[in-house]
Parts: sequence; C-alpha cells; structure tokens
Amino acid sequence: MPSANQSFASRRPGLFGLVIAVAAVILVLGIAAACGVFGHDEEGGSLLGAAEPRIGVVRIEGPIVAAEDVVAFIRKLREDKSVKGVVLRVNSPGGAFGPSQEMYMAVKKLRAVKPVVASFSAVAASGGYYAACPAGRIFANPGTITGSIGVMTQFANVRDLLQKLGIDFESLTTGKLKDAGSPFKPLTDDQRAYLKGLIDDLNKQFSGDVAKQRKLAKDAIAAIADGRAMTGARALELGLVDELGGQEEAVDYLKKETGLTGDVPLLKGPKKKTSLLEKLSSSLSLPDLRGMALVTVLSELANVQSLPQGR
Repeated sequence: MPSANQSFASRRPGLFGLVIAVAAVILVLGIAAACGVFGHDEEGGSLLGAAEPRIGVVRIEGPIVAAEDVVAFIRKLREDKSVKGVVLRVNSPGGAFGPSQEMYMAVKKLRAVKPVVASFSAVAASGGYYAACPAGRIFANPGTITGSIGVMTQFANVRDLLQKLGIDFESLTTGKLKDAGSPFKPLTDDQRAYLKGLIDDLNKQFSGDVAKQRKLAKDAIAAIADGRAMTGARALELGLVDELGGQEEAVDYLKKETGLTGDVPLLKGPKKKTSLLEKLSSSLSLPDLRGMALVTVLSELANVQSLPQGR
C-alpha cells in the first residue's frame, strides 16, 4: 500500500500525468491565441477571407513618420470582398509630408472601390487631415482640432555654441545649395529663398489636393491654407468636414450607405506591433478564462498533494 509520505505523483502517476497534460494544453492554447497564431482580428473575425459582411476601420494615430503599415492595411481592405465599407479613424497631429501624401493616395484608391468615411478624434490636423480628406464624408467632434493646412521646416543652428567650445566645422559641397539648412552655418539669402520655394511647392500640392477632394474654390482654400488650426465646428462652416459626430455616427452612416444592418463586425488595423515577450507577458497576466482554468488545475493539484492520505 502506498505510504502517506509519498508524493501524489508517486501514488497516482496516471492521474498526475493527465493533470499535467491538461494544464500544458491549456497553457499552449492560451499563449498561441494571445500571439495571434490563429489569425483573428480584434473583433474576433477570421482574417482568412470571411464571407460575413464587415466594415474596415483604419487607424491613423500619432505623429506620421511612415506610411507602410497603414497603406498595406488599406490595400488589404480594398481587396477583401467581405469588407463593404471603411472608416478612417484619425487621431494625428500630422507629421512628415511624404508619408501623409502616400496615405492620401491610398485612400483615394480605396474610395474608388468602396465607400469611405472619416472620423476625427481629438486631433486630425496637417498630415492627419491630408491623409483623410479623400473620404466621401468626414465626421468631426465640435472640439476636434483639425485643419492646419500648411507646410513648415525648421533648422537648428549651433554655430555660436561650437565657437564657444573652440570647435569649428567646414563642409565641401558641389553646389551652394547642397548644405542649405546645415546646423553649422547660417542660411544665405540664396539658400533661404531656395528652401522657401521648396515648402511653397509642397504647400501648393497639399492645398491643391484638399481643394480638389473637398470641392473648394482656390480662393476659399487659399484663405485657410496658411497653417491655422481650427475646431471641428469651424471646419464644418468652412467646408473641411461634412458633419459633427464621433465614430459611432460615422459607422452608422456607413452602414446606411452599404445597406448593412444590425451588429456589423469591425475589422480594425493596422495591428500595433508588439514583441513576442510583450505578447507572452500579456497572455500570462490577463485574468481570462484560459488563465483562470490553468490556475484552477494547478491549485487543485496542490490541494491533492497536501491532503493527508490513509494507509
């Protein structure tokens, strides 16, 4: 007969092995799901070409420094036949001109294929507005900060500081404009005029695209394309947005446009990139059903081992 001093594993090897196997399966499934192995989007729908009609939600968030992830997700939504329309959810103060313009062009292509509406959150200014202005209808909260149609560039000059430190700097160039904006020397008149012409050209592209997409006269867009920011309420008066409201109103409008009713699944993206360590940490710290099941099994195992056993 087994001794009371023997461990549970020694006295019930079969049952102990079964408990460990179940715990391992629960742990592996939980980690796999948390790491996105099964390919589900944030709303629980499959990304593998689900047949159920859906609405896409493109998030443009924070300073715009690159466009690759947003453009790739827009292209995915454009090609996915289950996605009947798209909401651009913008919360960005703008950023680099090139990436903002790249998003603008991707939204234009998307709108040529399916309905697109934009929903502005706290801020949708400068490049954030530029990227979304091709949308068929734009919603903004009354207090959203938007507009800021304009281009700027800034250059720091550390020449005086370096001279105080006894440091001198020289550069050799193949032309007098090549080192325009160098932090080690002041701008010449020619360089200042050159850089001013450069940003004027970019601003002409920006304001021209906004005027075209919003169907505004050149005089009307010229009056506000000086970099000024404004509230959503003022933007409505100037024709930069179409309606006051939040994301819920934007989704409701899109559902009417696409003939969808009831609870429509939302396919959101692009996914925020997280490391494997962050995903594992999240999966082990969140008190979801998988985690609770694992804790329950291990707790029961510990209780069984601690019970006094008769001979």
